[in-house]
Amino acid sequence: MLLVIVSSNYLVQFPINDWLTWGAFTFPVAFLVTDLTNRAVGTAAARRVAWVGFAIAVVVSLALAPWRIAVASGVAFIVGQLLDIVAFNRLRAGSWWKAPLIGSVVASVVDTGIFFFLAFAGSDMDWLMLAAGDLSIKWLMAAVLLAPYRVMLPRLQLWVPVR
Repeated sequence: MLLVIVSSNYLVQFPINDWLTWGAFTFPVAFLVTDLTNRAVGTAAARRVAWVGFAIAVVVSLALAPWRIAVASGVAFIVGQLLDIVAFNRLRAGSWWKAPLIGSVVASVVDTGIFFFLAFAGSDMDWLMLAAGDLSIKWLMAAVLLAPYRVMLPRLQLWVPVR
């Protein structure tokens, strides 16, 4: 989780074009980590992963990215992750793909809106255009990341701690 957040905070500073940054490709992996944790060991563990990832990543991100991006990322991340956990948990009894896909799509909207507003509002960047581009890639990545999610499902018992 730490690697995902820190790399995303760094990569969001580099636009690919007028509507997309490199961070859009790495950040959706955070939802994959949370969803796999949620499925394997439950909501409480997923929340712990989100909070620990948040705390460590904000500190590290402050060293690698401008403070405004680090703070925006932290706020957006924790709100988005907690929303994903709630959505995933409500949909977990359905088809294997619904909870991770819908949770990630909904949480991406909130996360992207919060992040780009806090990080770039009032700056020279066309943050609305960047937010729209990043969101479209995050939705695409949510669908693409269903494949590794599905591959990991039969292996999730390895995540469960032995008591």
